[in-house]
Amino acid sequence: MTAVLDAPEAPAQGPARAKRPARSKRRAGTPRRARPAPQGPAALISSISTMVALLCVWTVLHLLVFADVSHAAQDLLFREFRVQLAAATAPVDGTAAPGAPVAIISIPRVGLEEVVVEGTAPGDLFAGPGHKRNTVLPGQVGTSSVYGRAATYGAPFADLSTLVTGDLIDVVTGQGEITFTVLGIRRAGDPLPQPRAASAARLTLLTAEGAGRFAGLRPGKTLYVDAEAAKGFPSPGGYSPAVPESEEAMARGIESLPLVCLCLALLTALALGVIAARLRWSVGLIWVVAAPVTFALAWASTDAAMRLFPNLI
Repeated sequence: MTAVLDAPEAPAQGPARAKRPARSKRRAGTPRRARPAPQGPAALISSISTMVALLCVWTVLHLLVFADVSHAAQDLLFREFRVQLAAATAPVDGTAAPGAPVAIISIPRVGLEEVVVEGTAPGDLFAGPGHKRNTVLPGQVGTSSVYGRAATYGAPFADLSTLVTGDLIDVVTGQGEITFTVLGIRRAGDPLPQPRAASAARLTLLTAEGAGRFAGLRPGKTLYVDAEAAKGFPSPGGYSPAVPESEEAMARGIESLPLVCLCLALLTALALGVIAARLRWSVGLIWVVAAPVTFALAWASTDAAMRLFPNLI
C-alpha cells in the first residue's frame, strides 16, 4: 500500500505589505549636486552683508594693527634724512614740503627715536611725529611744536605722560644736535613755563591724553610736554604765519570726506558687480578676482576715513 504523503500546508497569507521604494544609491565618486547660488533679493542681501562685515572687520584691524604699516615709512625717512645731513641739504627753514623729514627726535627714558616730518595734518602724522609749520624748527630760538599720535600708526607719543622734570630730549636737525631738558607736563589751561633766556630754544610735544597704547583712542584732552635748551640755533625764518584748522591739535581732516564718499561709492559698485557676476560664475572664482580690488578699496577707504579722526590719537 502506497503511503500518501500530505504536502505541507502553505503559511497563511497575511495582508500584503507595501513595498518601500528602493533608495537610489549614489555611486562612489559622483559629486554632490551644488546648491544653487542665491538670486534676486537674497543675493543682494547676502553680498551687501558680506561686504559690510568685511569692511567693519577691516576697519578695526586697520586702526589697531595694519596702520603700523604706514608708520614703517620711518625706515625710509631715516635713510633720506641721513643722506640730507651728510650732504648738508637738510631743511633749516620753513621751505620743507609737508611730509618731508626735518629732524630726528630721541627720548631715552621712553625708548623713542623718530624722524619728525613737516606738517601736523592727520595724514602727515601717519608716518611719525609732525612739526607744526607755523613754528620754528626744533632746536631754533623760539618755540617749536611737534605733534605725535598716542594710539595709532605706531603710537610714537604713547608714553609721553611718563616723562618727568629733568628728562632729556635729543634733537638732530640740519643745523646740528641739541639736547633739551623737560620742564614739566601740562594740559589745556595750565600756565606756560617762562623761557629762561632770550636765546633759549623751547620744544613742546603734543599728544592725546592718557598713557599706554590704546588709552588715546578716547581722547578728552591734549597733553603737553615742555622742554628747553639754554641756547638755540638761529632761525632763518620763512615759516607759515598760520596753519589751517586741520593742523591744529586734535583737529580732523574734514577735507578728506569727498575721498571717503568716493571710496565707499566704489565699494558699493563693486558689491553690485559681485552680485551680477554670481549669476554667471562660481562664488570662488568671483572672490579670487574681486578680493584684490576689495582689499585696495578697503585700504584706501580706511586710510581716508582715519583722516576724519583727531590727528593726535
